[in-house]
Amino acid sequence: MHQGLDSTLLILQHRLKGLSGRSPIEVIKEYGKLPEVQCYPGQLNQVLMNLLANAIDALEESNQERSPKDIKANLNRIEIQTRLDDSQKYIVICIRDNGMGMSLEIQQHIFDHLFTTKEAGKGTGLGLAIDRPSDYRGYPERSVKL
Repeated sequence: MHQGLDSTLLILQHRLKGLSGRSPIEVIKEYGKLPEVQCYPGQLNQVLMNLLANAIDALEESNQERSPKDIKANLNRIEIQTRLDDSQKYIVICIRDNGMGMSLEIQQHIFDHLFTTKEAGKGTGLGLAIDRPSDYRGYPERSVKL
């Protein structure tokens, strides 16, 4: 699980470093002790890539509303935490950013197939739709149960 997260971060490194006029994004990793997981790594990595790329997009978008002084005082940040849930049966991956957040209306649609908030040609809407299990129990907003 951690290897997949680290691989995804490596792929996105050019967007995190603040190159090409972008503000750098600090990544804070709090990886818990997890068992080895049997999964479909390609699909899981696609979900992680979409979540992290969307977090980067959200931070870049929120920077347009902020002054350089404010950005410097409150650096862009993505936090990634992994742990086992209380039952020790499920792995919980929390990805948070300190961007502007999502409206309740958008939150209600983030798992819908082909839903995107991006302009035509800039998003597919495939990210979270492949990830919502049939037993989704409404974890906290902006959190996704994988």
